[in-house]
Amino acid sequence: MMKRLPLLCVLFAVVTAASHAATPNSRPNVLLILADDMGYSDLGCYGGEIATPNLDALAKNGLRFTQFYNTARCWPTRGAVMTGYYAQQVRRDGFGPRGAGGGGARGVRPDWAPLLSSLLRPLGYRNYHSGKWHIDGLPLQNGFDHSYLLEDHNHNFSPKNHTEDDQPMPPVKLGTGYYTATAFADHAIQCLKEHAEKYADRPFFEYLCFTVPHFPLQAPPQDIAKYRAKFLRGWDEMRKERYARMQKMGIGSSTLSAVERDVGPPYAFPEDIAKLGPNEVNRPLAWDSLTREQREFQATKMAIHAAMVDRMDQEIGRVVEQVRRMGQLDNTIVMFLSDNGASAEMMVRGDGHDQSAEPGSAATFLCLGPGWSTFANTPFRRHKTWVHEGGISTSFIVHWPKGIAAHGELRHTPAHLVDIVPTVLELSGGKRPTPPAGKEGPPPPGRSLVKAFQRDVTIPRDSIWFLHEGNRALRVGDWKIVAAGVGSPWELYDLAQDRAEMHNLAAEKPDKVRELAAEWQRQTDEYQKWAAKDAPTEKGGEGKARKKKKA
Repeated sequence: MMKRLPLLCVLFAVVTAASHAATPNSRPNVLLILADDMGYSDLGCYGGEIATPNLDALAKNGLRFTQFYNTARCWPTRGAVMTGYYAQQVRRDGFGPRGAGGGGARGVRPDWAPLLSSLLRPLGYRNYHSGKWHIDGLPLQNGFDHSYLLEDHNHNFSPKNHTEDDQPMPPVKLGTGYYTATAFADHAIQCLKEHAEKYADRPFFEYLCFTVPHFPLQAPPQDIAKYRAKFLRGWDEMRKERYARMQKMGIGSSTLSAVERDVGPPYAFPEDIAKLGPNEVNRPLAWDSLTREQREFQATKMAIHAAMVDRMDQEIGRVVEQVRRMGQLDNTIVMFLSDNGASAEMMVRGDGHDQSAEPGSAATFLCLGPGWSTFANTPFRRHKTWVHEGGISTSFIVHWPKGIAAHGELRHTPAHLVDIVPTVLELSGGKRPTPPAGKEGPPPPGRSLVKAFQRDVTIPRDSIWFLHEGNRALRVGDWKIVAAGVGSPWELYDLAQDRAEMHNLAAEKPDKVRELAAEWQRQTDEYQKWAAKDAPTEKGGEGKARKKKKA
């Protein structure tokens, strides 16, 4: 049962936003959906071959953003999407070292960076979390009323580390019919049914976080069967066809990036790759150069990835249908995005990989790899962890019949997931509480996207900043500097003409590079100054970030 709220918390929440009255009965519900490691163009409504009718329907009756950014990695994205700050502003490691679960009970975020759930609760919202977490603290400690949290990302059929309402649950046994995406949707629907029964006069916030299509590539066999022969023509030819569809939609870039044949996984695990057998390759080699056995093996991997996205779409359809049955779909803001681009990582974790087992089953541990990751991120360069466009670009769908008159339109404004918190706060009538004197935080970097919901306008902003493991970038207007790894030189691109990042203008415009590099460093120093007050972690500034292994 939710505790009685202080009167002042209730009073500060009554603020008019946009043209909405922001009374308890008119505040919009929020359904925020995160995919995990999905490529920019995997969805049908972004040019992909995968059957995603439910997300396509939301796009057809809502908006698709074409230049929406994430942080290139799981935990910084989840921290940023829920606080409205870059993760490095509130913790210098961006919410946990590599490989950490990030779900411990000890919260280290400063008081000036509460999660969106804590900001919505004083407005009368009931808050529900279903799925991946990867943020400091636990959900019920951060304003959620119910949570099903999974911190075992190595098992889609039999997780060992999961909690309900912050309390540990027993491991799931194989053969019970459990699958992560279905379990997350089941929990979300359970919460919504309870909401309809007991709290129908209050708005809800459902934070639905899938762990698909993140590795290991595992999916129900009936879903894999749909795509068994779909990708046998290979990543080279099918990438060109996907790009052609995107061009007709007005999505992507004016050119298709070249395949970087020599760029492999961001971390080298040669012993793990050997466990996957002779048909695995760790480079996006020309499809015609592979043996027949290799082509069949690789096509099967993409079939499993597609099945995971397909299953996620099916489960999203079930959740949206529940909202519809509640009579709340018209006044529910549905937002969908991915936490980073598709992943070129290749490793074996969890219970290992059995080469003799059926691919996609619980006994296998397959990864998408750089060939299909390049395909999934069409038309851009690079992958998850890099901050070239392929690592940081995501599909972003917004559906809200009551507040968005446009149907099926595109929005081209550059935007970032730090914009989600200010957007929701404006539409819900909320605001950030004023911290006590001496406890103030920095200005949030996000901008409300409400004006872009009405028209295809550019939301004014100074810049969009990126840093992950020495990969760094800054976008100012249509100019972008980007560098891959510690000590590597800055590249410069005019994204209005070259979002594929094929024509490096750094040598032609050294003054622009110096100008943007100085601004990137200034922001980095400022963000880490704030973060250093609250959490000691790895350093991430120019020349100081952790070195990456080369694959």
